[in-house]
Amino acid sequence: MRILITNDDGIEAEGIKILEAIARKISDDVTIVAPDKERSGMAHSLTLSMPSRLYKHEEKRYSVSGTPSDSVVMGIKEIMKDNPPDLVLSGINHGANLAEDVTYSGTVSAAMEGAIAGIRSIGLSQVYSSDFQDGKLCFDASVEWGTTVVKKLIASPLPNRTFYNVNFPACTGEDVKGIKVIAQGHRDYGRLNIEQGIDPRGKLWYWVALGEAINKNNLNADLDLSSQNYVTVTPLVPNFTDFASLESLTDILEK
Repeated sequence: MRILITNDDGIEAEGIKILEAIARKISDDVTIVAPDKERSGMAHSLTLSMPSRLYKHEEKRYSVSGTPSDSVVMGIKEIMKDNPPDLVLSGINHGANLAEDVTYSGTVSAAMEGAIAGIRSIGLSQVYSSDFQDGKLCFDASVEWGTTVVKKLIASPLPNRTFYNVNFPACTGEDVKGIKVIAQGHRDYGRLNIEQGIDPRGKLWYWVALGEAINKNNLNADLDLSSQNYVTVTPLVPNFTDFASLESLTDILEK
């Protein structure tokens, strides 16, 4: 099995090193193509208005001066063009990608890019919490459960262009209660804030900040189960169509 690994935290991030160790328990054919620096919150963006640079660090280890999606495209279309990957693994992200996080996430979008290319793809993220280890990011749950989850997902049936979003809870490996397959939840949009200040030249700056995540009507959704120390797995698709609305909208617009 040929595995392509990427992330949105950059080629030197701790999470990608853990994901590489997991991948090498599954295959000896592992290629890493990741952004040259942190590209969090880039979603599914591609670099189209300027060229990207490709840097080779060692055999089968590269960085790209672009987004996570750029990295996947570079891996599939250039670096592995003669032997495309059988599996794309993205992560392990430094923080949760639950609920609407998936729409902002470079980690999830890199997995989506792999799925669009027809390759089995998995995005993986490690939740952290101010209530656990004094707010420090701990990958213990990812290390303890990562190989098990990836192996199970590789062996599972998967519809074409569906991909998986995996989140490891903010707890020790021994405190993980198990794995739950669950739908995407919903956060309160009020968690988004704008911070502002004055730079050394006296000019005003603005910075988008994420406040405390508020779990809103999420009984048994991913946010709720993650907070209960479950590894959550959500199958996602690139097709955003609201099929439930097609008929009613047709009645309004086509008659």
